[in-house]
Amino acid sequence: MTEGDRVAAVVGRVTSLAASAPAPATLARWGLGLMLVAAGAHKLLQPEGWTVYVTDWLAPLLVVSPTVFMLANGYLELGFAALLLADRYTAFAALVAAGSLAVTTAYLAVVWVDTGAFGDVVARDVGLTGLALAVLVDALRDG
Repeated sequence: MTEGDRVAAVVGRVTSLAASAPAPATLARWGLGLMLVAAGAHKLLQPEGWTVYVTDWLAPLLVVSPTVFMLANGYLELGFAALLLADRYTAFAALVAAGSLAVTTAYLAVVWVDTGAFGDVVARDVGLTGLALAVLVDALRDG
């Protein structure tokens, strides 16, 4: 078997797997939901790992401590994750996720420009915001 034959065989196998995979919109919704499960659970188990994102100038603007803020967000994220994974109220859940991610990304971008911190998180969150927007648009089109 030549190298070209091996490449063609791999491409054929991958194409076959893709043909039987769930729809891209379903995969996106599952991915967003699972990300919210992971983030929400981690916020509940280790909120201190998330409070580092609360800067000195933001903390006084919160009506609760950064830890309580993260715990509340953890529960909310698990709830919205459940809606996305169950494909119930998907547009609403995706709208909340997209809005939350967009605001978080904008906030962290300001912190990044100001201090140089969290640039890696900004890069990731830009992609997650796009994922949430894609799920939202799909849900609205299907709605």
